[in-house]
Amino acid sequence: MFPSWLANATSLKALDLSGNFFSGILPAEVGNLLRLEELRLANNSLSGGVPWEIVNCSFLQVLDLQGNRFSGQIPTFLGDLRSLKVLSLGGNIFSGSIPTSLGTLSQLESLNLSNNNLTGIVLEELMGLSNMSALNLSNNRFSGQIASSIGNLRGLQVLDLSHCGFSGSIPASVGSLMKLTVLDLSKQNLSGELPIEFFGLPSLQVVALEENHFSGSLPEGFSSLVSLQYLNLTSNSFGGEIPTTYGFLQSLVVLSISQNRMSGRIPAELGNCSGLEVLELRSNRLEGNIPGDISRLSRLKELNLGHNNLTGEIPDAISKCFALNSLFLDANHLLGHIPYSLSNLSNLTTLNISSNQMSGKIPANLSLISSLKYINLSSNNLEGEIPADLGSRFNDPSVYAMNPKLCGKPLHKECANVIRRKRKRLILFIGVALAGLFILAMCCCGYIYSLWRWRKKLRAGVTGKKKRSPARASEERGRGSGDNAGPKLVMFNNKITLAETLEATRQFDEENVLSRGRYGLVFKATYADGMVLSIRRLPDGHNDEGTFRKEAEELGKVKHRNLTVLRGYYAGPPDVRLLVYDYMPNGNLATLLQEASHQDGHVLNWPMRHLIALGIARGLAFLHSVTIVHGDVKPQNVLFDADFEAHLSEFGLDRLTLATPAEASSSSTPIGSLGYVSPEAALTGQATKEADVYSFGIVLLEILTGRKPVMFTQDEDIVKWVKRQLQRGQISELLEPGLLEIDPESSEWEEFLLGIKVGLLCTAPDPLERPSMTDVVFMLEGCRVGPEIPSSTDPTSLPSPA
Repeated sequence: MFPSWLANATSLKALDLSGNFFSGILPAEVGNLLRLEELRLANNSLSGGVPWEIVNCSFLQVLDLQGNRFSGQIPTFLGDLRSLKVLSLGGNIFSGSIPTSLGTLSQLESLNLSNNNLTGIVLEELMGLSNMSALNLSNNRFSGQIASSIGNLRGLQVLDLSHCGFSGSIPASVGSLMKLTVLDLSKQNLSGELPIEFFGLPSLQVVALEENHFSGSLPEGFSSLVSLQYLNLTSNSFGGEIPTTYGFLQSLVVLSISQNRMSGRIPAELGNCSGLEVLELRSNRLEGNIPGDISRLSRLKELNLGHNNLTGEIPDAISKCFALNSLFLDANHLLGHIPYSLSNLSNLTTLNISSNQMSGKIPANLSLISSLKYINLSSNNLEGEIPADLGSRFNDPSVYAMNPKLCGKPLHKECANVIRRKRKRLILFIGVALAGLFILAMCCCGYIYSLWRWRKKLRAGVTGKKKRSPARASEERGRGSGDNAGPKLVMFNNKITLAETLEATRQFDEENVLSRGRYGLVFKATYADGMVLSIRRLPDGHNDEGTFRKEAEELGKVKHRNLTVLRGYYAGPPDVRLLVYDYMPNGNLATLLQEASHQDGHVLNWPMRHLIALGIARGLAFLHSVTIVHGDVKPQNVLFDADFEAHLSEFGLDRLTLATPAEASSSSTPIGSLGYVSPEAALTGQATKEADVYSFGIVLLEILTGRKPVMFTQDEDIVKWVKRQLQRGQISELLEPGLLEIDPESSEWEEFLLGIKVGLLCTAPDPLERPSMTDVVFMLEGCRVGPEIPSSTDPTSLPSPA
């Protein structure tokens, strides 16, 4: 509640309680603060109306009530605060129209009414406030056109009317706002051509006109705005060619003209925009080649030219854009080869050349770009064999699909040269076998001939000695032929042969695939006796059998009821590496959360979510206690047995896929998954216990809120979103639909908030400030003030491998 005792501090001049958790109403006693000049209560949970007693604060210059839950109409008595310079009522639930009394605030410099439910028209009275420097009416439901009298606000520097429902054209009087630096008219129903007066504003730095219905040729007048840094014209109906004079805008940082009707070529003069970091021209009708002058854009981070009619080869000059982070050329009509020079893009993280007409072979040196995290070459005319290093690093077949002449791993299509090599090997093997059989036959014939001669001499009595028994010709022949049962899997508790496993998976048929990942495929194996297991087939091994067996034996000793325990393994030629686990019939956490959000499957209540989170924490804490770092904690790696108990999977597999620990430490395999990887792990590429704690924190917040990390934008992740809801006091916004029935007065509500706080502790920006997983288990066990939860901290009672 608002601290009413503050009303007794009558000599107070400034009161700032912003960013707290105050709720309830703003008491009428606030009118007792007669000397008050600044009242800042932003980002709380205050509700109700603004008390009329506030007009007693006649010296009030700043009134900031932004980010609360005030409702009703904006009070007309606010017009009596004649000393007011700053009025901020944004982010509330005000409705109705803007009161005319606000037009009497002659001293007003900043007015913020954004993010409310205001309707009607914008009053002419507001256009007489000559001292106004910032006007923000965004995200409301006004109607009509932008008032032509807006040009009277000669001191205006910031004008934000985005997403307000205005229609018609931009009035020419905007050209009178000579001090204007920021103009945001995006997401409206504005139409027509831009007025020529618009291009005479010398201080304009930001122009946002996206998602409107503007038409006509793309105005050349923007090139006269020498201070322009941000220009976004996306999703309009501009046509014609991109003016070459845009090359004069050397201060331009962002140029976005996507989803228009632009035609012609990309002007080479854009290479003069030395400050450009983002260039978006997708979904137009551009044609011709990509100009090589783009190489001069040394600061370029994102280039998006998708969905056009571009032709020719990707120019070698692009390889000089060393700061380039993302390159999207998807769904064009590009012709030619992927140039060898792409490998010079040393900072490239994303390469997407899908859905074009690229031809030729994939350059082998693409695998040398160490920073590359994502690649998509699908739907082209590429041919030849996928470079081995690239295929093993990006082993998802979909990124190479729809290239009819492409072959090699990970595609299930062998190349002609490989088939020829196998054929030569087969012919050589048959030749050697035939030669061996011929030599064996000759030896047998010689032996028989010698025996025949010896018997003949015996009969003739040549030796004159006592007859001796002839040696047995085949006394030892055939010994050591071995067991006929075939090679066996090494099982820690029972015996299974490789032949039985092949039959149980139908020769590793695609229909039996349970999951795919960077550690190979996981198959469901149903044996003849009814036993069901999970068989992981690792990618073709880089390590020898001895190293693999040693590491598998060690991994088999890691046992805990919340981990997927290794039950056996197989290592044999040619490079076949198998791992045997218990079969988890109830899928993974990602699927379970998705079913719960749609209420088509299991609806997860709070106790179930808490048990799942606690199980994951216990399993991860046990891994850390035996000095194993997981490296990729995410919902897809949390599996459920028949009793819906959580089991953490995909750990300790790096040692089984690399030859030596030294190679494991120098592996360039990406760490973690998008949305769950910690900032420092994404930067260094090193998996640590602290990074595991961060990933667990993200998973915990997803379990509690039902929000996936990938749902958020680059500017707001799930952690920032949760913190913002807490600051606003909008706790109910955090509840996943399956938890909406939690009573705010119940113990479960308190337990839920404690779980949220644990998630925020785990995702602290500084790794040293994050708790250990042992502490996390302790805190999560303390979250439940209800019935006791059975302990799962002890390892399973299954015996360790011999």
